[in-house]
Order: sequence, then C-alpha cells, then structure tokens
Amino acid sequence: MAKRRIQTQVRLSNQQRELYRQVQEQTKEINQSKLELLERLGRAAEYKDNETGLHVKRMAHYAYHLGLACGLTEQTADILREATPMHDLGKIGIPDGILLKKGKLDEEEWAVMRSHVEIGVEILGDCSGSELMQMAKTVAQTHHEKWDGSGYPSGIAGEAIPLVGRICAIADVFDALTSERPYKKAWSVEEAFDYLKDQKGRHFDPALVDLFIGLEKEILAVMKTYREPETTNHGSLVH
Repeated sequence: MAKRRIQTQVRLSNQQRELYRQVQEQTKEINQSKLELLERLGRAAEYKDNETGLHVKRMAHYAYHLGLACGLTEQTADILREATPMHDLGKIGIPDGILLKKGKLDEEEWAVMRSHVEIGVEILGDCSGSELMQMAKTVAQTHHEKWDGSGYPSGIAGEAIPLVGRICAIADVFDALTSERPYKKAWSVEEAFDYLKDQKGRHFDPALVDLFIGLEKEILAVMKTYREPETTNHGSLVH
C-alpha cells in the first residue's frame, strides 16, 4: 500500500514537472512570437524608406552595446535591444511624398514629419502591463530630443531626456550617417565619430558619446553582420 502510494506520488511529481516544462516552452514560444511581431512592426516603417529593414537591426544592437557600457543590466539592455526597432513606428502614418522627399522639407512638411512621434506613441498605446512596450514607447517618444533642448516633440534637455532616448539618439544618427543613400555616400566610422564628438553637448549626451566611441570593435562587428546589400534604396537621412 505504502509502495503504491509512493509510486503514485512519484508519477504525479513527474507529471507536474512535465506540465511545468510544457508551460515554460509555450510561454517562451509566445514571447518569441511577440518579439518577432514587434520587430516586424518596426521594420514595416523602415520599409517605406529602406527596403532592407537592416537599419533597425543595426540600431538595436548599437543601443544594446551602449546600454551595457553605461551600466544597464544585461536584462535591461536586452529589453532595449528588443524595443529599439519600434523607434520610428509612426512613420507608417507619414505620406510618402514627404517621407521619401530627397530635397529639404519645407516648414509645413517638416511639421508633418515630426508628427510621426505622436503617431508612434498612439500606435503603441497603453503599455502599463509590459516593460518592453513601455520602453518602446519611451524610445519612440524621446529619441528625437536633443541634449540642448532643441529637439522634438517636447524640447526637453539634458538628463530630463530618458536614458534610453539619449542612447537611441546616438545609435539612430550614427547608423544614418554610416549608411549609403542615393543622395549621399556612407560616411566612414571615423567621420561619423567626428560628427558625434562635434555634437557633444548639443545634440547628444557628452558622456554617452565618449562611451559609444569606445565601442568601435563592437560597432564594426554589428556593421559587418548587418551589412546592406550592394544595391541600396531610397530614403531619408534622419527626420
């Protein structure tokens, strides 16, 4: 009797472990599906002006490495990497005539272009239940802000700009500079670094610029992994 009871307990214990394993596996699959969906949403915006969608991949990895360098935990840096592809999600709502314009935008067009921030924030909606979505919303809302307060949409300055927004501002501009477009050749890493240094205290957080430049090895590895195909596509620099 006792032996049978023990066997039953062992069997139930094994069943519980197997059930737990299955739940963990399904949860992992669901989370992975969510991440893939979020990345595809981000790439959907990029496809309007960059058909490869590789900008969001490079930018996400630049942000990840810079996040680690400035003290984010591995977990938080991972979340930042996953959130970054949605930084310009709102560009989905910008007319192609403005988004793809090769010349300089006039004042009215520029106002429409800037509205992609509000569109992105609206698309992301209420993110209170998800750390990833909260971070994505923060990135979308603040990565066009500038250290000196001259950015948009809110004109906040310095450390009032959330750290993830300051990180993504650098990652976004660096990738735009070092990417080829029909109207410009790709800048060298050195030229892009010089630009970042010139914009310290104006566009960018000075301390983060120094950290980013110190990540040249990691940056070059990202550029190699996510290199654009030889035929590049139309698109805007940084709006």
